[in-house]
Amino acid sequence: MQPVRGAADDGADDGAGSGADNYQARFERRWGHLRRARVRALAWLLDAPDLLDIHDPHWEGRIASVGPMTPETADWLVQLDRDPSALDAALGAKIHTRLGLYAEKLMAFYYAQQGRLVAHGVQVRAGRDATIGEFDFLLDAGPDGVEHIEFATKFYLLQGEVHGDIGASFDRFVGPNLADSLGRKMRKVFDRQLQLGSHPAAREFLPRPVVAARALVKGWLFYPAGSYFAMDGIAAGHCRGFWCTLSELADMEADRFLILPRLQWLAPFRASSATWMLDRAQLIAELTDHFASSGAPLLVAVVREQPGSIVETERGFIVPDDWRERAGARLHP
Repeated sequence: MQPVRGAADDGADDGAGSGADNYQARFERRWGHLRRARVRALAWLLDAPDLLDIHDPHWEGRIASVGPMTPETADWLVQLDRDPSALDAALGAKIHTRLGLYAEKLMAFYYAQQGRLVAHGVQVRAGRDATIGEFDFLLDAGPDGVEHIEFATKFYLLQGEVHGDIGASFDRFVGPNLADSLGRKMRKVFDRQLQLGSHPAAREFLPRPVVAARALVKGWLFYPAGSYFAMDGIAAGHCRGFWCTLSELADMEADRFLILPRLQWLAPFRASSATWMLDRAQLIAELTDHFASSGAPLLVAVVREQPGSIVETERGFIVPDDWRERAGARLHP
């Protein structure tokens, strides 16, 4: 593995710069005609680059991909944007607070519309109180069986440099709250979740045997502002952003920001207006107040105003000034 600092293999911007041809710009060119946030989120799930390189031997052929966007699916998204009643009904009236569950429901709607969904969120229990695991999606794989898709949308920040063993390097991509890492997540997926179909307790919960089990992983990776590390196992064109500390925010050139609510983390942000848009001084004040009572990083979109809309040009996590030290202590207890 040869990590490359500053390697821009896909035209993406590596820090909080202009973002002239990063993923946000490409998404806007391709999907700028979509106006509804839920439909844009679904378009992102279906069309965003995979987070992991499905061809890398490290993953042993156990990484799934949605596949290329077809003209039929693109047309279907346009129709859904015009009349989202079916999607709204599938999501239900309940206000979602968990991003992972929201993304799962979007994907379940897509698989159902494609006629592939056999079951979603099937819990496997041994007895009354013991939960063994859960099948995220069971998809039709023909009369002999079903395919188990373990689904995840993840957001990780690279702490330090990557080198040496590829598996150990994934542990340096840590969650903003420091409770998880890419390496830990994928070990859990491979060692436990993808094995669920072979557990004896699963038989009574399965409509047909599991003939294949793979992980579908979408998300964004965030690199220290001004840097990027290409590495084996990670898809070259993955969605990426920057991260910086609160004190480093003053060095940014951008001056229009939004603090993104969690359910806006999937697709690049777009809206006709945003009363909660902040200039840099206001953003620093908001973050200072937030970090005075919480150590949780916040995801911020750099935005630009254009006739009739506000669109995201970049995104990054802003972390407390002691986050590096806390992340390092977590990596090296």
